[in-house]
Amino acid sequence: MAARVKRMMLIAGLTTALGIGAVFVAIGYKLFRGDGTAAADATLLLPKGARIVATAPLGDRIAVTLDVGGTTEIRTYDAKTFKMLGRARFATEP
Repeated sequence: MAARVKRMMLIAGLTTALGIGAVFVAIGYKLFRGDGTAAADATLLLPKGARIVATAPLGDRIAVTLDVGGTTEIRTYDAKTFKMLGRARFATEP
């Protein structure tokens, strides 16, 4: 009976050690993997007199809300290349 309990404790201990090791491997992989992307520096040009109201991350995109002469405009950019993907303008009806 004692040998059986020892064997079960050994199996439980090895399983726990294997699980903890897997967690450390996953953390190390996330920390040290190189995904091949480098930080990009970019200067984005805005219309004259435009004012940035808000910015928001959208997964792999960045949304920038602008106030351009009293009208609201939302521009979306690719987060890696900073190329403009789209623009939406909002204005009030006269």
